[in-house]
Amino acid sequence: MKKLLSVLWVLSLLVPAAAWAQPFPVNAAGVTNGHWHMNSRDIEANKKIFVAMGGTAIKAGNFDIVRFPGVLVYLNQGPGAAPAVGGSVGSVVNHVGFTVPNTQEAIAKWKAAGVTVLPGGAGRTDQAFVETPDGLRIEILENKDQKFPIQSQHVHFNIPESEIPKMQAWYAAWFGAVPGKRGANIAADLPGINLSFAKAMNDTPQVTTKGRVLDHIGFDVKNLEAFLKRYEAAGGKIDRPYTKNAQTNSALAFITDPWGTYIELNERPDTPSATTAAR
Repeated sequence: MKKLLSVLWVLSLLVPAAAWAQPFPVNAAGVTNGHWHMNSRDIEANKKIFVAMGGTAIKAGNFDIVRFPGVLVYLNQGPGAAPAVGGSVGSVVNHVGFTVPNTQEAIAKWKAAGVTVLPGGAGRTDQAFVETPDGLRIEILENKDQKFPIQSQHVHFNIPESEIPKMQAWYAAWFGAVPGKRGANIAADLPGINLSFAKAMNDTPQVTTKGRVLDHIGFDVKNLEAFLKRYEAAGGKIDRPYTKNAQTNSALAFITDPWGTYIELNERPDTPSATTAAR
């Protein structure tokens, strides 16, 4: 299995650049949101759910991907599904989130397409949840002002309460995430995504994402090799070393944050900067 995954990660460097285009330019640190990588028991079933929710299915090399504004959802054929690999609940990334202009209209449309939708908490009509058969929990929230029918909104981390300020500071220091709040949650913003940090149930550490249904999250990073040198010099561990494909001028590497979130870092030649996007 490890050998197969290694081959898949290397193959991702061969994917045509056009498949990776994101609508959100990188921040001052050269970072933008990239992708969520799922271990799927049934790729076609998961693809059907995400397409019904408004994503666009694309085939890039050996990868099945569903593209949303702000994020790409990879549907990798995993070794099983929850509870075999474990759902997102119980891991450091408890769930991910999208926003839609009208939650109730979206729910009606998705239910008609066969998507199972769970109600929001405390009778809220601006919130809902979708949980895939493999155990990925997805929160849906309403943003009447957004220009897309659906877009990525947040990644929700569950950690011990005392670790929340440290996690916020870590993502700010390494990825330029802007500290703030999302509702009651301590948070930090990156282009295309909000990182929300909340107290885990029983205030205990959660298991790593690696090997779960949401195996890793991904960021696109400008000057990745320089980033990794700084990271390593500061004592950071690189799980998978910098690997470049000369034909596409793309590169990748993997790290794990101090709380167990497995992170893929990608450098793509087509990722726009805030400066070029404004021209």
